[in-house]
Amino acid sequence: MRGGAVAYVGGMRLTAFTDVSLRLVMRLAVAGEGELLTTRTAAAMLGVPYTHMAKAVARLSDMGLVEARRGRNGGLLLTPEGKRASVGSIVRELEGSGDLAGCEDDPPCPLRAACRLRGALSRAREAFYASLDGVTVESLVGPPTGVALTLLPSAPE
Repeated sequence: MRGGAVAYVGGMRLTAFTDVSLRLVMRLAVAGEGELLTTRTAAAMLGVPYTHMAKAVARLSDMGLVEARRGRNGGLLLTPEGKRASVGSIVRELEGSGDLAGCEDDPPCPLRAACRLRGALSRAREAFYASLDGVTVESLVGPPTGVALTLLPSAPE
């Protein structure tokens, strides 16, 4: 897992980066026709630092989920692939496949060569991701979430 602040979901922990990225795709999923949010506006709406949002935009763009248009009429747009994407696939990609335990920390765990915990944790993580595979970004923004997302203020009050 990547370092940094975390969000706890059902005993599994998501990095702050994944949390920000999911919030962004959800907000973009409810954008009105022709509504293009800037990275700065999205950051303000979702209550995260601009630099974190910019990193999330770059990664989601690399994944083909978000289109970032530059220029005077630029902004962020959720791609059709982004709308159909499963939350499980997004989280898998953003979180990576690193160890959940400190098997290879410095110093490494002395049990790592004979330990069965690493495999058990890996299977548990995959079960967590699999439970999210049937959830699409589009399905996350049904009522009441979609309405709440559209009502977020675009600038801090």
